[in-house]
Parts: sequence; C-alpha cells; structure tokens
Amino acid sequence: MDFSYTEEQLALEDTLRRFVAKEYSFEQRRGYMGSSEGFSRTAWKTYAELGILALPFPDEFDGLNGTALDTMLVMRALGNGLTLEPYLATVVLCGGIINMLASPQQKAGLIPAIGDGSLMLALAHYEPQSRYCESAVDARATRQDGRWQLTGHKAVVLGAASADHLLVSARTDGHDRVDQLSLFLVASNTSGLSFRHYDCHDGTRAADIVFDNVLLDDGTLVGREAHALPAIMQGIALANVAMSAEAAGIMQSLNAATLDYLKTRKQFGVPLGSFQALQHRMADMAIAAEQADSMALLAAIEMQNPDADVRLQKASGAKAFVAQKARLVGHEAIQMHGGIGVTDELMVGHYFKRLTTIASSFGDVDFHLQRYSDTIRAA
Repeated sequence: MDFSYTEEQLALEDTLRRFVAKEYSFEQRRGYMGSSEGFSRTAWKTYAELGILALPFPDEFDGLNGTALDTMLVMRALGNGLTLEPYLATVVLCGGIINMLASPQQKAGLIPAIGDGSLMLALAHYEPQSRYCESAVDARATRQDGRWQLTGHKAVVLGAASADHLLVSARTDGHDRVDQLSLFLVASNTSGLSFRHYDCHDGTRAADIVFDNVLLDDGTLVGREAHALPAIMQGIALANVAMSAEAAGIMQSLNAATLDYLKTRKQFGVPLGSFQALQHRMADMAIAAEQADSMALLAAIEMQNPDADVRLQKASGAKAFVAQKARLVGHEAIQMHGGIGVTDELMVGHYFKRLTTIASSFGDVDFHLQRYSDTIRAA
C-alpha cells in the first residue's frame, strides 16, 4: 500500500494552507461567524476557483477525478483554519451521495453546479428518534394526484441555512423495510417547509426542519425509489473520514499553539516549556496527532476498496480512534493554556469546540466502536 503523496496533492494542500493563513485569521473567522450567513461567500468562490469543489467528481461532469485521499488533504488544511463554509455538507456528504445514487441526467445537472460553487446542499436525513442509526427514518412520501406528498421531521440538518436544496430521505408507499429508503431533492423555498435555525457549539449552523405535506414532482426523486440507504450510508462514511482528517489538522494546530504558549509563558522566571512534566505531556499530544493523521490517511485510502462493508468498517474505525485522540489533545491543550484556554478570545477554545462537535457528528465513539466490532464478528 502506497502512503506517499503526489506533488500535485502536496501543492494543493500547501495552496490551501496559505489561503487559510491569509484569509482565515482568528478575527476574520469571528467576523464570518457573526455575519448573517455564518461563513464567507468570498472564500466559497475561492474554493471553486481552486477546484476543490469539483475535486471528488468524475471529469465527465466537469469534475477533477479526485479521490478520498485528495479530500483528506483538503479537509486537513481547512481544519487548520476552522473554516466555516459548508464544504463537508455540500461537497463531501451530499455530493458523494449524488455521485453514487443519482441518474446520469441528474448528475449532469447537479454536479457541475456544485463544482462551480453555484449550488449548496444539505442532507436532511436524521430524525429526533434516530440517534445515529441511518435506517431509523419515519418521514413518508406518498403519491397524491400524480405527485409526491412529503411529511416528516428532520433534526440537526448541517448547512441548512445556506443550502439552496435539501436531500431528504423518506419511506415511500409499499416500501416499509428498514433498508428501503428513497431520497428527494427539495428546494429550500418550497411551500410547506418550516425551519428552526440555531447555532452549534462550534460556531457552525444547523436547523430542524418540518415537512408538512410538501408536494414534489417526480423529477425530485434522486435515483431509484427505495434504493437510497446504501448511498446514504456510504456518503456518511465519506463524511466521517473527511472529519477525521479535519480533526487531524485541528490537532496539528492545537499542538503548535500549545508549544508556542509553553515557550513564551513564564512561571518562576522560566518558560513553562522548561518543565519536564509538560514536555512529556506535549510529547503525548504530538504522538496522538500523528496517530490520528495516520488513521485518517489509512481510512481515506480504504475508501477506494470495492467492498462497501469494508469501507464502512474502516470509516467507523478511523472515526472512533481519531475522536479518542482528539479528546486527549484537546483536553491537554486547554489545561496547559490554563484559564485562558476556555475563553472566547483564544483560538484554542474554538479548536476544542470543533473537535468536540466532530466527535459527536454522524456517530460518536461508542456507536462506531459497536459498528466496527459487529463487522469483525460478521466476517
């Protein structure tokens, strides 16, 4: 197995790191976070110009034929700056599902729009009773006078505030088995949608959405009826691998910030970094970050495996492992910064909030450990 990066991949990551350093300072990020949209449209336009919005899609739909490894490098770089744009929701998650599920005609209409930055999407899949189970969906779409009538309640829809369209999962008439889900493309301004928007712990935004007898045309059905669940699960697996890479990037930044603080903050007339106990803790943080980065790399490579079950297993293994290492690095960084580590005025606290949110998004440690162990037992 080849663990080396190509020159093009390294150049892409370096370009993104330089962009983050220039356009995503702490104060700039706070400004984006406090804006009406909660992110930077200018940054989103730059992402399109750099090609990262088109990166994971086939060239027949104006994509760049990128792999999950390319996405990993992008997410790691974006994690360094705690970027707020809905790259994960639009490109990785919804884009991945569309690429696996949609018809060629639907892909031809949607993927180029994602790639040029003109289309933002959000996945409305999880429901209040779902916890992390992908098949626990009660929303229903029934036939009514030649159209679909959609009813249901979706919870914690990431990126809903910025989304032009929603990918909405539902059960259809005559398809009540747990694995028989359909997916619909619903414009955010469609009549019958009720949004409750809110800020998340990490500064991003989400929404709960109620669909009250929403009428949809046949063309809104994405792919084949009652065949959406495998694509949804694989899309969420891609998102978990991408978030693992993002967490690895955040841990690198946390370690750099903590090391800099220990070198400059003095106690008893000497820098904190001169104390051996703190040096040992810093070494543990460095090891944890390297381990997390290696696990994210392995999972990204395994996303090319032709076996769908293996892809789910490796994504769950990476998410559980990286979340545990992120907790260690985050806690240590906060503690070694002392009281200012938890203040809003220091970037360290924001890094820690994002790591905490990543650990509970699309499955927490317990959920993914259970899935990982179940796949091993079933093998």
